[in-house]
Amino acid sequence: MKATPKARPTKAELAAAHGATIPDVIAPDLDVLFCGINPGLYSGYTGHHFARPGNRFWPALHRSGWTPRQLRPDEQHLLPEWGMGITNIVARATARADELTAEELRAGGDALHERLERYRPRMLAVLGVTAYRSAFGRPKAQIGSQTDRIGHTPVWVLPNPSGLNASWPVDAIAEELIRVRRRCRGDA
Repeated sequence: MKATPKARPTKAELAAAHGATIPDVIAPDLDVLFCGINPGLYSGYTGHHFARPGNRFWPALHRSGWTPRQLRPDEQHLLPEWGMGITNIVARATARADELTAEELRAGGDALHERLERYRPRMLAVLGVTAYRSAFGRPKAQIGSQTDRIGHTPVWVLPNPSGLNASWPVDAIAEELIRVRRRCRGDA
């Protein structure tokens, strides 16, 4: 895993990250396993999930009360201490999620099912409704708790925290994360 760079990567460095993979942050019996669509090039370059400046995952996670302070992407290894992990539907980094094929998303969904059976988190929180629909054949899925499970694992679909998803500001994403936290932990 690379250290977080001091300066932004060059275009050539980002291009070289195309196809890179990032290890999951995962452990058995987590409260929640967050699942992104796939790493972006910035994340592929740094080796950290949700690493691009402007991504709202880390601020929303903190504002929702999941973490005692806002973590940096290079602190992702701390998540299991608080009952959280991160994985992706598709492992390879791309510039845009629309570069992924329907076949890759379905195969990624199958691989995710295997991880869920192995690690048994209390909840899977998928970050991106469009990818969830494609990966799991749920064309009418909406943001929120899902009636279907993946194996034994309940599923919550969250908005994509990418800065490109302007229809969901960070506070709205945090509100959804609060709902997930309350469901997972029984918080009042």
